[in-house]
Amino acid sequence: MRFIERTMKIQFVFFVALSVCVQASSFAESWSRFRGPSGLGVSTSEVRLPESWSEQSNLSWKVPLPGPGASSPIVSEKRIFVTCYSGYGVPNDTDRDIQKLRRHLLCFDLETGEKRWQASAGGSLQEDSYYETGVSSHGYASHTPVTDGKNVYAFFGKSGVYAFTIDGQELWQTQVGSGSDPPKWGSSSSPILHDNTLIVTAAAESQSLYGLDKATGAIVWQHKSKGLDGMWGTPTIVKVDGSRSDLVMLVAGELWGLNPATGELRWRIGATDSKQAYTSILFQGTRVFAFSGQGGGGLAIDLATTQERGGIPEIIWRSTVNATYASPVLDGARIYLVSRGILSVFDSNSGKRLKQVRLKGAKETGGPFGSLDYASPVIHQDQLYYLNARGQVYVFRTSPTLKLRSVNELTVDREMFWGSPAICSGRLLLRSSAFLYCVANSTGIHNRDVSRTSN
Repeated sequence: MRFIERTMKIQFVFFVALSVCVQASSFAESWSRFRGPSGLGVSTSEVRLPESWSEQSNLSWKVPLPGPGASSPIVSEKRIFVTCYSGYGVPNDTDRDIQKLRRHLLCFDLETGEKRWQASAGGSLQEDSYYETGVSSHGYASHTPVTDGKNVYAFFGKSGVYAFTIDGQELWQTQVGSGSDPPKWGSSSSPILHDNTLIVTAAAESQSLYGLDKATGAIVWQHKSKGLDGMWGTPTIVKVDGSRSDLVMLVAGELWGLNPATGELRWRIGATDSKQAYTSILFQGTRVFAFSGQGGGGLAIDLATTQERGGIPEIIWRSTVNATYASPVLDGARIYLVSRGILSVFDSNSGKRLKQVRLKGAKETGGPFGSLDYASPVIHQDQLYYLNARGQVYVFRTSPTLKLRSVNELTVDREMFWGSPAICSGRLLLRSSAFLYCVANSTGIHNRDVSRTSN
């Protein structure tokens, strides 16, 4: 009997220790930048996410935000960071005093949704008018922040670039321009990190890419080019070989590769005929995939061939299928692209479209700009999650064949969901114009009483 009791105690201790280890490992994960690890939109979390949810089921918590935004949440060290704006240009607000514009960076606890801190910055009097330009299609908080786990960096457009510790202490602030792009739509490209350099795409503000010292905010390099007009995607770092990485980005009509340490242009290649570039690129090894807007289509190139081809990468294939706002996502040999209510599946080796599925039942956002479905799909294990502007999340099982599993909504209110989802530690994070939501399996993560944080 004593032997049995002793064995049970050992098993219990082992189970508790294992649970602690799994939880600790889970929280070591991060979603540190726009579209998560490496900017690819693919989760590395081992914890299963739910296929369905509602306000009553698998909603871990929701917390109010001080204003809208089109940026995405990021996660590091159990902390969620997200940006918003308030005071001016808020839908249904009649106050038109641009001096009241404030941009905010907020930090929330991943487990509970409790707000840890909030930092704010004033707007610039040179901001493009919300009521006379295309800025009203996304507002003044469209850049997703980035973190290295120690500090968090936010790009606030004409208000500048800000660095904070993860506990909310402001470290520095740097201006990167106060100009406007030709159509005055504002900017949305998110900052990224490479070694000790913070790379900021100030396309609208100064037709420039900047490399900033992440410790001080000092400008290390600046690459100025009119070719940045019409570019709203986020650059990505692609490792070419053991000694070289390229900063790769899709601009209007072209793909560029720059030296991320100096900002020097290494190569450029004609990509599309589109005059706008809304999306971010994908990569797998040294292969780069890009899809552009109307009249653009897609292509794949191989950076491993640049040296033998005189510095110009080889084009592997081209596609006539266009993107709109959402960036594609790659899962093994399959590329998934959502454009104008259709999910297309491509073979990454040939570029051939294998399948297309219409997203039935999608609610339109309406307004002068049409359906503003900005969010990009993300993949977790064998599930693809696509969020549209009205907050509907389409969940597809990708393996062995593509199959729709559910369509989920967290609210019937007229909230706008413009930011792409984030996935970390078994949690799916969605931000709207009013709330930050945390979706998780209720059987695996204790669900908090959200009624206390819903207003």
